[in-house]
Amino acid sequence: MANQFGAETTAEEAAGNIDLSGKTIVITGGSAGLGVEAARVLASRGARIVSVVRDEAKGRAAAEAIRSSVPSAEIELAGLDLSDLDSVRKGADDIASRFPRIDRLINNAGVMACPLGRTKEGLDTQLGTNHLGHFVLTARLMENVLAGAPARIINLSSGGHRMSPMRFDDPFFEKEEYVKFVAYGQAKTANVLFSVALDDRFKDRGVRSVAVHPGAIHTELGRHMTGDDFKALMKDRPQAEPMKFKELAQGAATTVWASTTSELDDLGGVYCEDCGVASVIEKADASVGVMSWALDMEAANKLWTLSEEWSGQRFPS
Repeated sequence: MANQFGAETTAEEAAGNIDLSGKTIVITGGSAGLGVEAARVLASRGARIVSVVRDEAKGRAAAEAIRSSVPSAEIELAGLDLSDLDSVRKGADDIASRFPRIDRLINNAGVMACPLGRTKEGLDTQLGTNHLGHFVLTARLMENVLAGAPARIINLSSGGHRMSPMRFDDPFFEKEEYVKFVAYGQAKTANVLFSVALDDRFKDRGVRSVAVHPGAIHTELGRHMTGDDFKALMKDRPQAEPMKFKELAQGAATTVWASTTSELDDLGGVYCEDCGVASVIEKADASVGVMSWALDMEAANKLWTLSEEWSGQRFPS
């Protein structure tokens, strides 16, 4: 059956008339942008939303905005900083104690093209926040997600993954000069590889995992981007078709679709865009599709092992 959705589908349209009553959905980055819109739509379908935020004042304001739109919305807050693994562990354990069953975990938060910074573990900020913070959070919530099986984990990636595979020889830019777009590309590739490895390990226990590309949207994620940065990105895109930006409601659609569609009941380890499963591509200059390097099982397992070493965190067996 042909997919009825596409690039212009909104999150409301992707959710359709699904009833999520009784479901608990944990979403990181719930204080701004895509996270707020996805949370709003999922709450409007009856789900209890656990909004994971770094800035709790912003989180409360976002929750109130959702309640003004959806008076019946059930939203609870949890605080943690994904760039600080001690904070992640403390926050994750708080979530785990409060919500014994998690039906959906949406790892939505992230940073993009920021200046070079280092986490306590020595990772650059983008790999440390976008990947490793979510790796530790997911590990510490995994028993709760397993309790919600059949459950689903959605990891936000980006078409930016085409800018770099995992740089296993120098993942933290300790040898080569830091290039923020390369670092972002690596981190977004890591999000896909994490989905591949996670799905492989837990699909037999009823938990599927997918990666999602929301599309290009003007949100707080791009706060480090300058006009020159956007010009450079356009120059580096050999395809004739210019980058198309989505409205926020369209940007949240694939996240909502991946969280609700029956098409993913028995499918995981895939990369989704425009409310569908993307085709695999070999050339990074394509407008759509997922690079084969992001779905490579050997690379996924290597990243998993390294992530355990970097964080000292293990998943439940």
